[in-house]
Amino acid sequence: MARYTGADCRQCRREGEKLFLKGDRCYTDKCGMEKRPYPPGQAGKKRPRDSEYRVQLREKQKAKRIYGVLEKQFRTYYQIATRQPGITGENLLRLLESRLDNAVYRLGFAASRDEARQMVRHGHFTVDGHRVDIPSFRVRPGAVIAVGEKSKDMTAIKAALISSSKIEVPGWLEVDVEKLQGRVLSLPAREQIEAPIREQLIVELYSK
Repeated sequence: MARYTGADCRQCRREGEKLFLKGDRCYTDKCGMEKRPYPPGQAGKKRPRDSEYRVQLREKQKAKRIYGVLEKQFRTYYQIATRQPGITGENLLRLLESRLDNAVYRLGFAASRDEARQMVRHGHFTVDGHRVDIPSFRVRPGAVIAVGEKSKDMTAIKAALISSSKIEVPGWLEVDVEKLQGRVLSLPAREQIEAPIREQLIVELYSK
């Protein structure tokens, strides 16, 4: 499976803002954006021209990096979003937000989406009682996401729950920390998606 294997902090620097790809590290002085708040590379400190195309492209790249998907998969999500009723940009974000790895992260069972993706791949979670190891699996309203029986003592999950205890679980999800499970109450509304993405710019880019 193709995936990005470079440094996460490099992606944040490229977009010029924190994307919170490394969990707690992003809140400390060790964050790459704190040390070098400019794009990577020899020309990183030079101010690029903010053309319309560049702004739209950077917004698409930011969305891909936040949710950890590559171009082919992201374009597939966009094509699905255009066929759904409603606003295409909001449909796109809703599809991305409904991924299993994102739901695991938003429930507080992982410190970052990268960590959630790895846990899902290793089969540490179930959906409605069935083991699912596909990070892109789309969760539906009413679905119950739970930590597998053999994974309930995992140090990473316990640490994530402690670090995420101060972060509010979005309204489209509910979590039961004692049972190590969560429920999907509904599909996420736009105001419940906190990712700093201007989705209309992505729609404009793909509409050209």
